[in-house]
Amino acid sequence: MKLKTLLLTLLLSTSLIGVSYANYQDGKDAYKQGDYKTAFNEWKVLANLDNTKAQYNLGFMHQYGKGTSKNNKQAMKWYLKASINGYSKAQYSLALMYANLTAGLQDYKKAVKWFRMAANQGNVSAQYSLGVLYADGTGVIKSNKEAFKWYRKAAIQGYVSAQNNLGVAYADGKGVPKNAKKAVKW
Repeated sequence: MKLKTLLLTLLLSTSLIGVSYANYQDGKDAYKQGDYKTAFNEWKVLANLDNTKAQYNLGFMHQYGKGTSKNNKQAMKWYLKASINGYSKAQYSLALMYANLTAGLQDYKKAVKWFRMAANQGNVSAQYSLGVLYADGTGVIKSNKEAFKWYRKAAIQGYVSAQNNLGVAYADGKGVPKNAKKAVKW
């Protein structure tokens, strides 16, 4: 009897995994076809089951009013859930919302926190953004050395604005000794 119950449980759990994947894919297909309402509905079920990509997608859809009304507080709610689950795209999006006075919640310290989490996972946009914050002293103590460090990480990955800022840093000696050759290179 126990074996029968175990086999039934395994069969049901395996079929549910397939349904979850199919729902995510159905949402993705609907989104690509411009059927945002269907995509939103597919992903909402999964997001409530802690699917990180679905949570991020709901945040994006709320932020830009795709398949639902535009609602920055809801966007931040879903981005936060996905961010806590470690999704760097969500961490970057949440950081941008905190940095840009979205929903009246501008908070540079929180922006720095989420940019840093995404940047440490290799998110090139977050690395560049941290460089900008350190260069300007926004939400952090101004540090050309830290700005250079983050610009360099993004520049190595091909981020053009970071490459430019790295060249300027070498040309002006900001965060590193002046070096005309390296300035020209970057």
